[in-house]
Amino acid sequence: MHDFPILLGVVVLLALAFDYINGFHDTANAIATSVSTRALKPRHAILLAAFLNFSGALASTGVAKTIGGDIVKAASLVNSEVIIAALFGAIVWNILTWWYGIPSSSSHALIGGVMGAVVVSKGWDALNLSGIGKIILSLVLSPLVALVTGYIVMIVLLWIFGRYAPYALNNGFKRMQLLSASMMSFSHGSNDAQKAMGIITLALLSAGQIPSLEVPLVIKFACATAMALGTAAGGMRIIKTMGTKIFKMEPINGFAADLNSSLVIFAATLLHLPVSTTHVVSGSIMGVGSAKRVRAVHWNVAQQMLYAWVLTIPLSAIVSGIVYKIISWL
Repeated sequence: MHDFPILLGVVVLLALAFDYINGFHDTANAIATSVSTRALKPRHAILLAAFLNFSGALASTGVAKTIGGDIVKAASLVNSEVIIAALFGAIVWNILTWWYGIPSSSSHALIGGVMGAVVVSKGWDALNLSGIGKIILSLVLSPLVALVTGYIVMIVLLWIFGRYAPYALNNGFKRMQLLSASMMSFSHGSNDAQKAMGIITLALLSAGQIPSLEVPLVIKFACATAMALGTAAGGMRIIKTMGTKIFKMEPINGFAADLNSSLVIFAATLLHLPVSTTHVVSGSIMGVGSAKRVRAVHWNVAQQMLYAWVLTIPLSAIVSGIVYKIISWL
């Protein structure tokens, strides 16, 4: 086994920092609906999300293997400098979008960061285009699927429960939101924490520290802990956007959005596909809102979010490419 280099330690620390930032950046995905409908107090919702994010992060490693194995053609084509640059690009984008309350995708930022650093260091031929195509397809299709299925779930719930008085309906679904928020938090951890696991595992493999692309148990616990701590730190800026600015939700809408989002993310995790929980939840909220009334959705906010989604991969790639050049000069 090779000596554990300092740069590899920096990779691990940056990956855990990314996971921590991902936790508070994406906390809103799991709890925005339950907070906006007053089903849960913000602090209680955040602590619930932190615990279930941790539990979900330990559930599997299929997504981690996809992230670690499908972006570059071989682990030998990357080194610690490349991964440091990739993580730096993703972290910068996450912090900027969190600061301005824009619910952008941590997944897109990480993938863009890796692509930018790899292209600058090794050229386009180092990229596994078929693997990247599969990843991007899952990222693009998942919010569209969530929008359609969110619409269907909301229609079914209205058909079943629409005859009940609004007061009774709201009280009932406020209690049900504890279940849907829990499912959403667990599913978020099961998919998102694995992205940092995949990056660390790729770095360990490329440095000769492990024999194959299998996530070490200590890395699973470290990433799960980092995401849980980040989630516990909260993300009220994005909660405001996700919970109130897309459309005004009642408890039944919040339940439908969380239930639908968690099922879409669970399906992706079982297929070992990385998805953006931000995009999935946004798609679900738009679909649920459209079922209530198409004009109830603030499509101008959705348009602003779409711009952020489109720009995330290229901008994080540019940042990571610049960082790699700076590291090379140093």
